[in-house]
Amino acid sequence: MKKQDFIKAVATKASLSQDAVSKALTSMIGVITSELKAWNEVNITGFGAFKVSKRAARNWVNPRTWASIKIPAMKSPVFRAWKTLKESIR
Repeated sequence: MKKQDFIKAVATKASLSQDAVSKALTSMIGVITSELKAWNEVNITGFGAFKVSKRAARNWVNPRTWASIKIPAMKSPVFRAWKTLKESIR
């Protein structure tokens, strides 16, 4: 499902305009992004939690050339689904 399809589905289910849903979704993504940039965890009850994970620097070897490459440390976003979401899918 693409973003526009998602917006249409939510607009239909909630009896809202696609423009209103699009603005709400864009705002939600913006808030989650800014909170993750500040190293804060975002919990959505019944759905899941977004958080930032720190990945350590590591060495990697290119299997084609056997050249060693150093991959720097980085921050990575992580999503953990809550039990209610996992059970509803099963």
